[in-house]
Amino acid sequence: MHILQLCPRVPFPLTDGGAIAMYGVAAGLVQAGHRVTMLALNTPKHYQPADALDHLGPNFRLVTVDIDTRLSPIKALRNLLGSELPYNVERFVSETAKAKLAELLAAEPYDVVQMEGTFVAWYAGYWVESTLGDASNWKHLPPVVLRAHNVEYTIWKQLAENTRNPLKKWYLQKLAQRLQQFEKWMLHRFDGVAAITEADQQRLRRLGGVEPIVFIPAGVDSGRFQPDPAIQPKPRTLFMIGSLDWLPNQEGLDWFLREVWPQAAARFPGLELHLAGKQMPARFRELQLPGVTVHGFVESAAAFMQQYDIMLVPLLSGGGMRIKIIEGMAQGKCILSTTLGAEGIHVKDDFDIVVRDTPAAWLDVLGRYYAGELAADLIGQEAARTIRRLYDNRRVVESFVDLYSVVRQRRAETA
Repeated sequence: MHILQLCPRVPFPLTDGGAIAMYGVAAGLVQAGHRVTMLALNTPKHYQPADALDHLGPNFRLVTVDIDTRLSPIKALRNLLGSELPYNVERFVSETAKAKLAELLAAEPYDVVQMEGTFVAWYAGYWVESTLGDASNWKHLPPVVLRAHNVEYTIWKQLAENTRNPLKKWYLQKLAQRLQQFEKWMLHRFDGVAAITEADQQRLRRLGGVEPIVFIPAGVDSGRFQPDPAIQPKPRTLFMIGSLDWLPNQEGLDWFLREVWPQAAARFPGLELHLAGKQMPARFRELQLPGVTVHGFVESAAAFMQQYDIMLVPLLSGGGMRIKIIEGMAQGKCILSTTLGAEGIHVKDDFDIVVRDTPAAWLDVLGRYYAGELAADLIGQEAARTIRRLYDNRRVVESFVDLYSVVRQRRAETA
């Protein structure tokens, strides 16, 4: 098949979950013998050269459109007062990108178009506009699939519930409401939806999405996570790694540093905390706390993970799947997470992950680890087995190909 993949950014380098998820599908499809043309919005934040993905080979083509998605308080206010689109979505709207999409569709046939996430779902309106006044046009367009990386409105709703600032709470509530309306609207523009977690699958169904809405998790390329036997993790070390330009990650780290770490550092002298991630706000970059080392951006997440022992995921809001948990499990790491952080991943508490939600419960686990009473190595070994069994990228790609077959067959029957 020939798949046209529309992405809100060029998914490279592989430094965050979104990039890893989008890249994994493209690379996996190519490896399975399919052709992929990727139309990517090239944003200032994630700007990449046109040859960034040439290593994927001759069956892959990257087409980019430059777009300025930088946050602007003036544009955000103007959007709030006069636009039907949520600001999060409006930032990714480009008439140039829409024209390029139309150009690609006119130039050659595609079997399926896959749109990666809510922020590019607006472009599915192209299908609607193309068929206005001439229903016969519709049958000539390929079926379009949404890959829902998150149910976005739930993230902003949780952030609103957790904030104490009244003005910020009001704005986040308004944003969540508008996102919910948009996500409900957009679901009817797709022939099929791939939810990244089973919880999101149910949320999308409650929004009134048209079937098929299937569950297809993110996968990992196990070859990227072969531990180096010469590197042994330093004892009594904790680490957190993630994109710290994402508000839920900031919120979770703030919670851990405020509610857990002060008592942990006092009770368990010698315990170390290592923090890594891109786009760190100054309050994290400039931390001066005993036992805390701030690494900032690291070139290799896999190499960083190998050096330390227990992985922390203190997530209090958010949706979708934490790709960094999948990567940590693939490395054989024992992971301490909140329930929300582990949502959507088929794990069992105290078997292949440790799940706790209160500061007291986190301190209890850290105390057991510090005393050598937590079976961290065994939990990590089971985690790696879970990833090999359920989350190998080849299995994920097979699920996408199955979905493509279903929507193509339905389109053929309707046409």
